Amino acid sequence: MPLVAHNQLPSFERLRGEGIKVLTPVTAQHQDIRELHIGLLNMMPDAALGATERQFFRLIGESNPIAQFYVHPFTLDEIPRSKKASDYLAQYYESFTAIREMGLDALIITGANVTGPDLSSQPFWEPLIEVFDWAWENVTSTLCSCLATHAVMEFRYGQKRQLQSEKNWGVFPHHILNTGQNKKHPLINDINTRFDVPHSRWNTVSPQQFHDKKLRILVESDDNMVHLATSPDGFRHVLFQGHPEYDTISLLKEYKREVMLYYQGKLEQYPPFPQHYLGTFEKAILNEYRFLCDSARQQGKDIIEFPESLVSQNIDNTWHDTAVEVIGNWMGLIYQITHKDRHIPFMDGVDPDNPLDL
Repeated sequence: MPLVAHNQLPSFERLRGEGIKVLTPVTAQHQDIRELHIGLLNMMPDAALGATERQFFRLIGESNPIAQFYVHPFTLDEIPRSKKASDYLAQYYESFTAIREMGLDALIITGANVTGPDLSSQPFWEPLIEVFDWAWENVTSTLCSCLATHAVMEFRYGQKRQLQSEKNWGVFPHHILNTGQNKKHPLINDINTRFDVPHSRWNTVSPQQFHDKKLRILVESDDNMVHLATSPDGFRHVLFQGHPEYDTISLLKEYKREVMLYYQGKLEQYPPFPQHYLGTFEKAILNEYRFLCDSARQQGKDIIEFPESLVSQNIDNTWHDTAVEVIGNWMGLIYQITHKDRHIPFMDGVDPDNPLDL
């Protein structure tokens, strides 16, 4: 159902241009459809702030047809920002104080870029815990993306993420675990039993760490990476380790950034290709680009322009439709719960040590 453009955020106009239905507040008032208010805690750095905002708005706007969605973006003041980004946030984003007073039906927390392996030493750590604690008591469900999942696994469940020997990035095949306690879980209802998910991270939380705390794993990759899991009650925390919100070219842009960092002397090794993402032709173009850039450097010339437009033409997106379905299922269940439908089948037999208060 439609997003409601309740402020002048530029992303609303961008999404309209993509064909996503976005209502004005006046039009929304004449629709006999319930409102759902979703917070978006956007912790991404300046360069990815707008893209991440649009990615999650897009997933929400394309999802469940039962409500009008008011999405309230906010961030944490402790995250360093440029003046341009700070001005943008001051103009278009809301404060956590205002959101806390207003209340939310659901909350999405994005990933973030961090310095060093220790999450608890990051400047946003304590403010992020404050948001999590408030949401645990006041919000129906909180959906966490990547680093936000690692953060909640550490501070609430006592499971620290583990540094991997190499960066895990690419598009990986996944399957649902629709057995036992997960049988017919609403989040994976009527989605493909096999689908792809992008991942991009140096750290991971293993399946055993989820099992040790009785979290419910709903989706794993074929090589046992956890993608989708929930808190023991099945819904209060919804945890993504992958990035189903990514655009088709998000990994290409990330690869480009790393290539540029290499040529600026900020990376020691040339980045490898994201796995299962680029075709033979695209890899050939990028290998030729590397050869031409290396030759230019040897001759004291500037490196040539990255061939993004040429490579991006033939990249397949094999994850977005399933991501929309999962988000739609999440929204549908939030709608059910907030309408006081007190018998929800998947809640039967929840962990008594961590019940969901309906």
